[in-house]
Amino acid sequence: MTEKTALTPSTHTTPPARFSHGVRKGNILQVAGQVGFLPAEEGRPPTPAGPTLREQTLQTLANVKAILEEGGASWDDVVMIRVYLTDVAHFAELNDIYDAYFEAQALTQPPAARTTVYVGLPAGLLVEIDALAVLG
Repeated sequence: MTEKTALTPSTHTTPPARFSHGVRKGNILQVAGQVGFLPAEEGRPPTPAGPTLREQTLQTLANVKAILEEGGASWDDVVMIRVYLTDVAHFAELNDIYDAYFEAQALTQPPAARTTVYVGLPAGLLVEIDALAVLG
């Protein structure tokens, strides 16, 4: 039986409930839904990167990437990404931000599959992203 390992990078605060930011079991790594909170600082509550979709999306992707790296993975290992948006009107802008971000990552493998859904998030948050990676 392969051990299950919880992943919490130093940039992340302790989750607000009983869940892990990421879990790796064998060659499977699941990143929990991440939002655009700035990296953790002692004494500061979780704070969004900014009010815009661009600021929050880029920080959210950085937060997902930190968990992937904590588990020994990279974007090239990701097979599925789920994006949760609070506003249907943000879809085209999200795609532009997403495309530019992944172009800059210089992937060597085909891009991950992606699903986008529309949800309610706590006030001020515009986007949440989770990812599933298969290593090796």
